[in-house]
Amino acid sequence: MSSRNLTLPQENITECIEFPPNIHSPGLFKYKTAAGIPYTLPNLELQMVLVFFMTKGFYSVLRYLGVPRFTTQIITGLILGPTFLGKLPVLKQYLFNLQSQEILGVLSEFGYGLFMFLIGVKMDLGMINRTGQKALCSGIACVLVPLVVGLLVQTKLTSSYFKLTADEMFKLPFMTATHCLTPFPVVACLLEDLKILNSEIGRLGMSAALVSDMFSVFLLFLGTLAKMVEESSARRSMLGIGSSIGYIIVVVAILRPAMYWVIRQTPENRPVKKTYLNIIIIVVLSSGVLSHMYGQGFHFGPFILGLAVPAGPPLGSAIEANLGLFVSDVLLPIFVTISSIRTDFLSLKYFKTDAFTQVNGILILVALVAKFLASIAAPLYCNMAFSDALAIAFILSCKGIVNLAAYTNFRDNQTINDPTFVLAITSVLATATVAPIAVNFLYDPSRKYAGYQRRNMMHLKPNAELKILACIHRSTNMPAVINLLDAACPSIEHPIGVYVLHLIELVGRASPIFISHELQKKTVSNVSYSDNVILYFNQFVRENLGAVSLSLFTTISAPKYMHEDICTLALDKVVSLVVLPFHRTWSIDGSVESEDNNIRTLNCSVLDRAPCSVGILVDRGYLGRSTSIVAPQSSFYVAIVFLGGKDDREALAFAKRMAKDPTISLTVIRLVSTTNEGVDSDWDSVLDAEELKCFRYNDVDERYLLYMEEAVKDGPQTTFLLRSIADKYDLIIVGRRYEVQSSQTVGLSEWSEFPELGTIGDLLASPDFNCRASILVVQQQRMMRQ
Repeated sequence: MSSRNLTLPQENITECIEFPPNIHSPGLFKYKTAAGIPYTLPNLELQMVLVFFMTKGFYSVLRYLGVPRFTTQIITGLILGPTFLGKLPVLKQYLFNLQSQEILGVLSEFGYGLFMFLIGVKMDLGMINRTGQKALCSGIACVLVPLVVGLLVQTKLTSSYFKLTADEMFKLPFMTATHCLTPFPVVACLLEDLKILNSEIGRLGMSAALVSDMFSVFLLFLGTLAKMVEESSARRSMLGIGSSIGYIIVVVAILRPAMYWVIRQTPENRPVKKTYLNIIIIVVLSSGVLSHMYGQGFHFGPFILGLAVPAGPPLGSAIEANLGLFVSDVLLPIFVTISSIRTDFLSLKYFKTDAFTQVNGILILVALVAKFLASIAAPLYCNMAFSDALAIAFILSCKGIVNLAAYTNFRDNQTINDPTFVLAITSVLATATVAPIAVNFLYDPSRKYAGYQRRNMMHLKPNAELKILACIHRSTNMPAVINLLDAACPSIEHPIGVYVLHLIELVGRASPIFISHELQKKTVSNVSYSDNVILYFNQFVRENLGAVSLSLFTTISAPKYMHEDICTLALDKVVSLVVLPFHRTWSIDGSVESEDNNIRTLNCSVLDRAPCSVGILVDRGYLGRSTSIVAPQSSFYVAIVFLGGKDDREALAFAKRMAKDPTISLTVIRLVSTTNEGVDSDWDSVLDAEELKCFRYNDVDERYLLYMEEAVKDGPQTTFLLRSIADKYDLIIVGRRYEVQSSQTVGLSEWSEFPELGTIGDLLASPDFNCRASILVVQQQRMMRQ
């Protein structure tokens, strides 16, 4: 698409624009030229503002129906197009006239080129080597089957039912191949909108899409070359082919090693120099210009260059941080809107007399049905559940921004006419709307976490191995977690199985990574992850030889999807307890040092979905004061605040293990109501009494246990009591008791800042409480099938 400067010199301005009565801000278009063209910049700004507010407005309403942002952007373009509001004089003559659309189109094409560059940066081609049978079969089938079926149907239609010109016969195979695309960016954006990127279906969809996309890119490349040969001279065609192949060789042989050189020049945990980023942007723009000159389109060069950038930190994440927000939230909606704004449904009146449009309409439907059936057949062949296979079929059959760009490009270079373009855009709109709604209905990633087996500490068999999944965000989390594990008193008779999951935020890549460090396997890339975590926990295992088994994992994922990795690992390893660090960290003097709301959101998601019990560890700094809290000559003071209920009984079960160590002084503080008011069931009261009785007289040695009963009337008395004892202990264990009301906590829930800690846990963790003790808040397994 070519661009022209539509702003003429001052002397060419001849008259003021007369505005319709409903236009109240004529200053936006103060003048127009002799040709009737308004100033370019104010017009462009007003177009961008209108597109922004319309897309955001539609999405704010339609998102509750499961409609993604991409669909609302297409709807915005259709409404502003010639079928609807585009008929209005103010839009047709002033705001969205042909000249202004061309300028906006140039900006949108620029945005799409940068988007393809970022997609290339995020793509991890190494996923192809790790693709399983289901993904490989699905990825190949969803492109190859509709392509073969489409070509066969096309041949039958053109030979027996429809008469096409030679030029239309040449164009038809390109359209058939385009209808069969399954682009990786489309699937990645869909899975991200659905928030299932880290689920089993999400990982399968990403892998299958990557396989199909590589195959599709190869086909499109060959198609573009064939079209160049047909439409250009032999010399120019050979020059274009040679230039394209030469560019790919330069990227692989020179630019990719240069990217690794930039990474080596960047110190660990330091940002990439702005100079390197500026040079990369210049190369991106230059590659777009060169690829456009040799017939491949502006986005071809940036996309290939993006593939050369190593995904993830430090380089990929730096590029994403500098370009991602502006491209995805500003330029990309403009591209989608300006592409769909050209859709004129009134042109369908020529459908009955246009054989080319009729054939394309049939091929669009045939390709969609064949793709859907092929996408569902491959997973079923690999023994996947029918509902999950159906969800995969909808994901791989969805069309998106890459399909829209391809159809728009065909319309601009007159490969297809307006009626065919209308059918193509309608197919994109239909699949992009139906697919996410269908997948949301068919697939619930949390349902697999609900099981019939009890996975908690309370129901473990005597002397059974206690399996704990410890989550680590940063190195400062490790001392407190290790000290907590050490306080659980691992021994040959009472072993502990520790699974450590190092959580790293995903930046600068589209596909999440899950790495197992078991048996010292080599990681999936040249980057070394979690070295400090591995060394630290291996030292803990050596100190408890024979009593602790250790498995270490690393996940690189977006924070909003990390709960999937945690819950899936907990499910696979049959763990009884997941330990999560609290989102706040304290300094040794008791002040709040840092706060991360992403971690808080993650903790709440795990509490809702975990297939086992969950503990949130609030480290006040004292718990992590050394590598071992149970040094031979020291005592460690632990208290359990017991009000009753299944969460408190689960906390008591964890404390049983601590009571076996003579260096740990354990105190059970039972808060008894002075009134008879309370919502706990009689059965719960019976279970509480029986559990406390067994704990005091059968499970632990009374020499190491102090049992106290304190009568309290209401929440203020409970607060006063806890404030008086908080500084006497190093660790306080409480049950979460979420939304469980009792007379002992009346009035406290209204002031709760962090509901994930429960009423008592939130009180103890409050900065105003001045409590030096660390807090462990325990929630018993909730996800159980009835």
